[in-house]
Amino acid sequence: MMLECRELTKWFGTKEAVAGLTLNLDKGKIYGLLGENGSGKTTWMKMVAGLTKPGRGEILYEGHPIGWRDKASIAYMATEPFFYDFMKVSDVGEYYEAFFDDFDRKKYEKTTKAMGLEPDMKVRNLSSGMSAKLKLAATLARKAELYLLDEPLNGIDYKAREEIISLILEEADGENTFVISTHLLEEVESFIEYAIFIKDGHLADKVNLESERMKSGRSLTELYTDIL
Repeated sequence: MMLECRELTKWFGTKEAVAGLTLNLDKGKIYGLLGENGSGKTTWMKMVAGLTKPGRGEILYEGHPIGWRDKASIAYMATEPFFYDFMKVSDVGEYYEAFFDDFDRKKYEKTTKAMGLEPDMKVRNLSSGMSAKLKLAATLARKAELYLLDEPLNGIDYKAREEIISLILEEADGENTFVISTHLLEEVESFIEYAIFIKDGHLADKVNLESERMKSGRSLTELYTDIL
């Protein structure tokens, strides 16, 4: 087991964003993290990534309490932009290389080129689709074991979504684990292996999609409607 969350709880003031959530992730799987806005998905990701601390409960990584050393194994991609407007695509590579020892600059340059991102392009001038590709290229250029992608398909056109999904699948090698938060159920149904349903900060269900298809024939959209 790669990751264990036990009774994980997080408050923001009087609001309980994550409420006693217990969840296990196995190595080498692709998970979809599903739920309505405000259900606690992003807060959970940020706790696992070490960006915010739980109010209660614990997170175990590879069997031990998660610590600062484990951050080298976890790559988190936020929904919000995290590059400065004045940066160029090449600057983003330098920025990541300075912060992360596991960052592969050659891989980043190869990926951005394949996506049509030129080194001298300014971040401020990129479309939403190109910005999404840039964030993903930087995140996946890290040699992480656990990738947490928060809404990587949000607000971009169909073609860009296809390119981003292809890039994710190229990186999923059975040794790393992906957790992808999204509202675009039909886009991810074909490749996620488990669906994690979050409601009001609680784990509503965790479903093996292949087993569920064989048992009930329900689609991911139908599961979402039934569970949430």
